[in-house]
Amino acid sequence: MTKTMMMIGAAAMALAGLSGAAFAQRDPAYAAAREAKEVGEQPDGYLGVVKGGPAIQALVRDINIKRKAAYTQSAQANGSTVEQFAFTTGCNLVARVPVGEMYKTPSGQWKENTGTPELDGRCK
Repeated sequence: MTKTMMMIGAAAMALAGLSGAAFAQRDPAYAAAREAKEVGEQPDGYLGVVKGGPAIQALVRDINIKRKAAYTQSAQANGSTVEQFAFTTGCNLVARVPVGEMYKTPSGQWKENTGTPELDGRCK
């Protein structure tokens, strides 16, 4: 693994640790949507809609706009692309999905985490 990829990974892990917890603490609707299995983490680093109407879609859109802004800033600071940074963060977010919450598998299926989520083969 190159030094740049290691730096991206470290920064993405830090962002992953903050983003999930920070969003959940700041927005009760986000926490409720996670508990209701209406939203889930995706391998690309963005939140996805599992089920739900316009309010859930708007919530996810708002969170993803904030995530992309954070990814852009961090990618620039670490000399990587937004896509690389988002993917690395996505690996970390999916790996940390709490048991009982939803995530998207590498094949594109939504699954409830029962212990060890399926990760993309490129996740290190």
